[in-house]
Amino acid sequence: MNARVAERADDIKAVVCRVLEVDADEVGPADHFVEALGADSMKLIELLANLEIEFDVEVDPAEFERLVSLDGVYAVLSEALEK
Repeated sequence: MNARVAERADDIKAVVCRVLEVDADEVGPADHFVEALGADSMKLIELLANLEIEFDVEVDPAEFERLVSLDGVYAVLSEALEK
């Protein structure tokens, strides 16, 4: 995880919780957004859009499948910010 993502980990989690409409205590680093939290593909697309806006980055669409847990979100954002 890069430093910018580490510094804003709580903000990232807040975006995830807001978009997925869950409480922060329901989301652990490895919890699968679809299997554990009931998110659908539209929620994941909305999450991607929100993260791109919040961090002013463009995430490669090929990375979409990795945006299914907080750990995955942190990794994808870290990579996007390093480009």
